[in-house]
Amino acid sequence: MTPQVYAWDGIRPVIDPAAFVHPAAILIGDVIVGAQCYVGPGAVLRGDFGRVELKPGSNLQETCVCHAFPGKDVVVEEEGHVGHGAILHGCLIGRNALVGMNSVVMDEAVLGESAILGAQAFVKAGQVIPPRTMAVGSPAKVLRELTEEEIAWKRQGTGVYRQLARDARDRLTVAEPLSAVEAGRKRAEAPDYDPLVLERRGFIERP
Repeated sequence: MTPQVYAWDGIRPVIDPAAFVHPAAILIGDVIVGAQCYVGPGAVLRGDFGRVELKPGSNLQETCVCHAFPGKDVVVEEEGHVGHGAILHGCLIGRNALVGMNSVVMDEAVLGESAILGAQAFVKAGQVIPPRTMAVGSPAKVLRELTEEEIAWKRQGTGVYRQLARDARDRLTVAEPLSAVEAGRKRAEAPDYDPLVLERRGFIERP
């Protein structure tokens, strides 16, 4: 299954063979998706004003939008984790940082390494969120420093998406809907490597 890919002024997106980009995602122009990245359905990466780059092991989840401010790239560093519905515009997401669902990160803003941005937060243009901190709100404000345990927990969560990038190539298939629920219907379940599953089974503890 091939995502919707468009050249811009002769510049074509690049997708590493070890990445997974959903066929309902749209990539335009100067876009680079690294190894073991996951790009969810409905995501739009628009590299017409500048480059959009996902470094290896990062993920961009469903309905996210990335667009470069003129002369400024969007970069998600290694193990960056961008939650459902987030908007990144001409900004830098640091290594192992997390952008919460439906958050907005504006032009020339920086989310530092291993920082966490809460859901629905707004990072204004040029704002810098320091490494290893949690920021929330609109406009975003630093709440506190993160513990080593919280940073490790985040890294485990991103590892789930790296594994998902591998699994999706074999487990995701085009299908026709059924007209009724079949007897003994199988349920979709979180994978055994998901930290929430491991926590519920008592193998790890939440920080």
